[in-house]
Amino acid sequence: MRILFMGTPDFAAVSLKRLVEDGHEICGVFTQPDKPRNRNKVTFSPVKEYALSQGLTVYQPTKLRDGTALELVRSLAPELIVVVAYGRILPKDILDVPPLGCVNVHASLLPKYRGSAPINWAMLNGDAETGVSIMYMAEELDAGDVILTAKTPIDPEEDLPSLWDRLAKVGAEALAEALPLLAAGTAPRTPQDSTQATFAPMLSRELSPIDWTKPVAAIRNQVRGLIPWPCATAELAGQRFKIYKTAVGTATDKTPGTLLSAGKKGIEVACGDGQSLWITELQAEGGKRMSAAAYLLGHPMNI
Repeated sequence: MRILFMGTPDFAAVSLKRLVEDGHEICGVFTQPDKPRNRNKVTFSPVKEYALSQGLTVYQPTKLRDGTALELVRSLAPELIVVVAYGRILPKDILDVPPLGCVNVHASLLPKYRGSAPINWAMLNGDAETGVSIMYMAEELDAGDVILTAKTPIDPEEDLPSLWDRLAKVGAEALAEALPLLAAGTAPRTPQDSTQATFAPMLSRELSPIDWTKPVAAIRNQVRGLIPWPCATAELAGQRFKIYKTAVGTATDKTPGTLLSAGKKGIEVACGDGQSLWITELQAEGGKRMSAAAYLLGHPMNI
């Protein structure tokens, strides 16, 4: 199949790699413009890096609604457009170009978690299950008819990067399953129930500070779901930290936020449900990510 691929992060690169390995003709790759990172050094998106390694032609339009992107898409003459975490909303005139339509690999079980951060919000909310939806694209954000879904459990001990990597593979496999159906004209179109729609807005640093009056489970979900950015944060013994790993502690009647102990097991803090939480991995401001025990060796906390 002749496919125009649109995507940006490593999550999308996994699907592009699967399309190449399955022998599809990739007539072009759209990705976000390069951005200065690491002391103004320009780095390519993971999708661009992989595309160039395969000799694919990469396009990085800054605008999609001035007509130039539309003419480019028409000149490429794709049978299908595949979009995976591109980070741009396609206008209707581009959606209408390919005869087989435009499909999106979205990392949630739609209509749940429409929007830009579905993996994070599934973890932040403590969901036991998530998955990927392959859907036809529509003008409304993530509201198109669903072709198929693939589900996977969320392990209560895994963090966001682990789930992200797993869902990237699940999404690539589901996309590979959907493409023959599209080519044969037998792909299902299951309308979403918009009354059941929930949204997964962009993350911000406002989500970072830990509220120790919350239950242990909610705080652990916050820590897991905000890695690698913006990360859960807490002030402990007058020092601000990013928190990366935690473990469930024991029963306590101390006021939420009270430091209970600090040593080889980590830093123990009282929470709002009568339980304590162990902080086992953290990063001090200006420091490196490390185990809490290692940090305490050089920075003991008097409790």
